[in-house]
Amino acid sequence: MHGATGLESALWRAVAAYRGLALCYAAVMIAMNSGGYARPAGGWAVLGVMTAWTAYAYRAYGSPRRRGPALPAADLAVAAGCVLATAWVETEANIAAGRPTLPVSWVAAAVLSWAVVHGRRGGVAAALVLGAADVLVHVIAGTAGDMGSTTFDGVVLLLLVGLVVGHVVRLARESEARLARAVELEAATRERERLARRIHDSVLQVLAMVQRRGGELGGEAAELGRLAGEQEAALRSLIGSRPRVPEAGASSGAAAAGGAEVDLRSLLTGHASPSVTVSTPATEVPLPAHAAREVEAAVAAALDNVRRHCGPGARAWVLLEDGPAGVTVSVRDDGPGIPAGRLEEAAAAGRLGVAQSIRGRVADLGGDVVIVTGEGEGTEIEMTVPRPGTPPRGASGG
Repeated sequence: MHGATGLESALWRAVAAYRGLALCYAAVMIAMNSGGYARPAGGWAVLGVMTAWTAYAYRAYGSPRRRGPALPAADLAVAAGCVLATAWVETEANIAAGRPTLPVSWVAAAVLSWAVVHGRRGGVAAALVLGAADVLVHVIAGTAGDMGSTTFDGVVLLLLVGLVVGHVVRLARESEARLARAVELEAATRERERLARRIHDSVLQVLAMVQRRGGELGGEAAELGRLAGEQEAALRSLIGSRPRVPEAGASSGAAAAGGAEVDLRSLLTGHASPSVTVSTPATEVPLPAHAAREVEAAVAAALDNVRRHCGPGARAWVLLEDGPAGVTVSVRDDGPGIPAGRLEEAAAAGRLGVAQSIRGRVADLGGDVVIVTGEGEGTEIEMTVPRPGTPPRGASGG
């Protein structure tokens, strides 16, 4: 069931208003036709039931806690019962002449309720039940052969009401959800901009000063300045990235379980620094949260290898490419390259940085890793990860 949003409240108020007005019309029709009923007291009894149910439905549908499956079912049962009571109250001649059922248009309120709760399919299902009850009145009265266009027109009208109202309600709910996401995104953006201003006025300025002074002093201070510069670049990239709001329907439980999608760009750009250039597409690159974190961890392991084995002056480039079948992340450096057989020797010696931190992670995601290197030519590690539903590829190395 949907929550008690402003849209929900407005929909139920509209249904309640229609139900009340339709009851007044039914009361007028019963008062006008009661003299010609086979059982006039029965007509007033049906009106009493309709009045009591209208009052109860107004209170019940007004409380979100009562809008369980039983309430619309009872609503439909009462409406169908009032229709069937026509066969007992009316005369056979009046039914054959096409006189409307006792509740007339009041029964459409049940169709509206089902359309609001269950959408188009629910509205159409309720209309079919009431249409069948209308036809059954003629069967019980023995006038099935005298059914005119009035009966079928009423059934068709109920079907259109259920279909159209159910469709409009679905569109309205989707619009409300999109508006809520837009408001959430705007609030997140404003908060990010506020934090960015405060960070810029304090932390970023301090890091920039440490980088500048460390370069002037040299020695160990220069290394400290270099690290401060890397952190400054990473922090600037983080506060400058656009926040991503989960799609409607993505629950917090799904997010916690790694089922929600995140933008891989925002994870990779956090590794940008004066010595690391990160290039990503202009549009979002969504991946399931678990897969995105594993790819980011593999990239972090590759960059850590560059820092440890290529020297402090080495540069690295990270390139993210998005395709219909999956994503490809390349990490390239200008270091001395990996001598032939070095990776196998490292794995045999128990150093599994490339074998597990990179190849292992990507293989677990159904992807593969290709390493292109040569002495004095740098190294490029290309990681390809398929999207969910895409046939996995076996891991390979180059």
